[in-house]
Amino acid sequence: MTSRKEKLEAFDRLLTIMDELRVECPWDKKQTIESLRYLTIEETYELCDAILEKDMDEIKGELGDLFLHLVFYSRIASETNTFDVTHVLHGVCDKLVERHPHIYGDVKADTEEEVKANWEKIKLQGQEGKTSVLQGVPKSLPAMVKATRIQEKARGVGFDWDHQDQVWDKVNEELQEFKVEVDANSDKMEDEFGDLLFSMINYARFIGVNPEDALEKTNKKFIKRFQYLETQSKSDGKVMGEMTLDEMEAYWEQAKLI
Repeated sequence: MTSRKEKLEAFDRLLTIMDELRVECPWDKKQTIESLRYLTIEETYELCDAILEKDMDEIKGELGDLFLHLVFYSRIASETNTFDVTHVLHGVCDKLVERHPHIYGDVKADTEEEVKANWEKIKLQGQEGKTSVLQGVPKSLPAMVKATRIQEKARGVGFDWDHQDQVWDKVNEELQEFKVEVDANSDKMEDEFGDLLFSMINYARFIGVNPEDALEKTNKKFIKRFQYLETQSKSDGKVMGEMTLDEMEAYWEQAKLI
């Protein structure tokens, strides 16, 4: 691996290139913090895809793209003397020191859960004008990710179930309530389905399963099998939309063996 000096030199090179592009490139000169926002979101999802694929070369490339964006935002802000990359880096360093008192202070935390609990308590203490730990959850997060973060933050201040069995009982309770509304064709079906999803996400958290990753793996599995169904049936001279469900199911079972 590279030395600390080489790492610093690489970061300095990125800063230098960013400074040059901001002055000389028509596209880079035109960008604003607002115009970069959707591109940053896209790059973040591309990194997530690479992580799911376990493609280390792609992860490396996508991390580089994100590094560029972070430096880009900092460069733009420096032009109005708002902040620069120095303030950004010192800010996150100060935050890490403050939120790890078990490393840099005299607080004791021997488990991951104790560390998370301390982190949330410190965050809440430092948020002047904010009265809820949940105010730190971004409103624009996808609903499943948001539910996970809400539950993690609630747990961080002690609001959580004690045992896994209690959470599973809650899942079953919500499932029954949802079924009642479905059977009645009630306008409360959506609300109850949301409660059921929330309880399932909570259970996933308890057993150490990331619900977002789990669902994405299932999405990919379904796509792979469905595309096999399409390709194989076409090669057999059959037409999608004209086959019976039993015929399609036969191809589906074949796909599961691949």
